[in-house]
Amino acid sequence: MSKTVLITGGASGLGYELALLFAKDNYNLILIDIDADKLKAAEKSIKKSFSVELQTMRKDLCRLNISEEIMSELGGVHIDALVNNAGFGFYGAFHEVDWARQSQMLNLHVITTTHLTKLVLDGMVERGHGKILNLSSLAAFQPGPLMSLYYATKGYILSFSEAIANELKGTGVTVTALCPGPTKTSFQEVVAVNCSENKITFNMASPQAVAAFGYKAMMSGKSVAIPGGINKILGFLPRFIPRNMATRIVRKIQEKNRED
Repeated sequence: MSKTVLITGGASGLGYELALLFAKDNYNLILIDIDADKLKAAEKSIKKSFSVELQTMRKDLCRLNISEEIMSELGGVHIDALVNNAGFGFYGAFHEVDWARQSQMLNLHVITTTHLTKLVLDGMVERGHGKILNLSSLAAFQPGPLMSLYYATKGYILSFSEAIANELKGTGVTVTALCPGPTKTSFQEVVAVNCSENKITFNMASPQAVAAFGYKAMMSGKSVAIPGGINKILGFLPRFIPRNMATRIVRKIQEKNRED
């Protein structure tokens, strides 16, 4: 029997690259994204190369209760794998950034990620198998001035994923938090919107490499996956230096990389 994966933010970047990997393994695909044009392009491209069933859904995942809406429209489809990939970032001091944009991030990274996970877990546990991949970030390991909510919400995703991965031991269901460093996707363009150019070039990974690393980690049931040797060191470094020092370092990096 064929399996089905649901991927949020599946029309481009890491989501799209993960969709290709699932399709290669004969998973049927449900791709959710806010960009209708990119969804159409992704569908056309995937169908050219793979003979899998593919359903697309244009949804604003920042909306409250969107997870229930999605699952209701899908009916009784068994979700064998879930990839909570959708996310975005913005640069600026917390007190200066528009609250509407901040609340959208909180809804997407925290509420939608958590709720979709909740809604698919019962079925996975009942069937005795299932895999969940939650996109966290290297940012999850320390505070991030000038991108405070992004760092905080990615920290939430990491902590939440590790905790439920432990709870689910022995059920046949695994949860993996993928924590990439800088990756060459549209995310970088959005974050750099207030600069003349994107200055983050050090340690920049390709979405194909990050997706392949995350896919392998997910399939092996690893709870935390940090792609790249440099990123592994950076992820653990805050444990060995004072937190206020780590916070100051992150701020200096943000200012150097983002501002003209």
